[in-house]
Amino acid sequence: MIFFLIFIGTFLIMECVTWCTHKFVMHGSMWYFHADHHQPKYTNVFERNDIFFVIFAIPSILLFYYGVEGGLNYKFFLGLGIMFYGLCYFMIHDVLIHQRFKWFKNTNNKYLIGLRKAHKVHHKHLGKEHGECFGMLFVPLKYYKI
Repeated sequence: MIFFLIFIGTFLIMECVTWCTHKFVMHGSMWYFHADHHQPKYTNVFERNDIFFVIFAIPSILLFYYGVEGGLNYKFFLGLGIMFYGLCYFMIHDVLIHQRFKWFKNTNNKYLIGLRKAHKVHHKHLGKEHGECFGMLFVPLKYYKI
């Protein structure tokens, strides 16, 4: 039970980590890597922004490694929470919102429509300043209204 709570807690905390990273790092000191993501109709398969997937994967991989060393421990479930958040982020951000993969083109789900609206508001700013809606899985309720 404690391992499940660690997993869920880590998953939820990752939204806060992502929000802070997006606002203060991606739109701050590492804007160089994130800038191409804010350009309309980016045509390359990969973006410099994809480096953030690698950056977030490293702690997860290390936690998996140290989480099975000498028997399964809490570090494994911390890594699992980070990994599942990353998977959800990928499915929402890259597949559903930006359609980098054409798996889910249409949806009538109010939650998913709200996420798309909030992200569209975020991308109306092409520069690093004046950003809003930095979260991914939890966005303000006003975007869920039709």
